[in-house]
Formats: sequence, structure tokens, C-alpha cells
Amino acid sequence: MMICGVRSSLRSARAILGYVNKGALVAPTATRSAAPYKHYTTSADNNDSPVVLKDNPFAKERVQCVLCKHGIDPDYKNVQLLSQFQSPYTGRVYGRNITGLCKNRHEQVEREIIKAQNAGFMPTYHKAVEFLNDPKLFDPEKAIRPHKY
Repeated sequence: MMICGVRSSLRSARAILGYVNKGALVAPTATRSAAPYKHYTTSADNNDSPVVLKDNPFAKERVQCVLCKHGIDPDYKNVQLLSQFQSPYTGRVYGRNITGLCKNRHEQVEREIIKAQNAGFMPTYHKAVEFLNDPKLFDPEKAIRPHKY
């Protein structure tokens, strides 16, 4: 009986309010479909095996030096590249903690700078004037690998 009373009141409300959205007037006994409220359990999830991740999602990116990242091998004939790792005031090679180079590339750069200086391509006591305005690969005032003390 109660259901009939609700349905008849809905019909009268619909007749009176013809301009109201018909979808908004739903009988209180009508149930909504459960599809939008799925709990996302499938037959594959029923086993209690652990989830295996391929990579560590919290791992930091591997830090590479500038030369290794771009695959550049230092050469004694490439004076412009080698001058980036040389102090403009003293001509000395910057340390690994300042340049951020790996050990192998830093040793290669040092050897190639000595070769270029012995061949006469680079000055020994200062940086070549034509390379003073080149863009900087690193900031000599701020070490990439700062000292721990």
C-alpha cells in the first residue's frame, strides 16, 4: 500500500510540475546500479601474492658527469672544451668536486690539457682570452660536490 501511495504522489507531482527534469524525480524504492561503485576486485586479484615492482619507485636518478651524459671524449685538439675546466686566472685545472666530472673523465681531461699545452694549443699560466666569454658548464664558486665539513 505504501508503495502505491508514493507512486501516485509522484505522478501527481510530475503532472503539476511538467517543467521539472523527469530524471530528477525518482521513486525512493528504486535502487541505483552498483556499477559506479565497483571495488575493483577481479579474479587476478583474488590470490594473495605480493606485487612485484620492476624498479624502485623511490630511487634517485643516477648522477652522471657532463661529459659522460653527452658521450663526449676529451681531445687535446678541442681547446675550447678543455678551457672550460681551466681556471682563467691561474691556468690550473679545476678539481673534481667543482667540475662534477667522474674520476675517469677528470683524468682524461687533465691528460688532454697537458697534451694541448705541450703541443702549443693552450696557454699554461692563464686561460685563452678568446674563450673567456664562453658559457659556463659549472660555477667555480659553488662546488657541485661540496666538502662534507
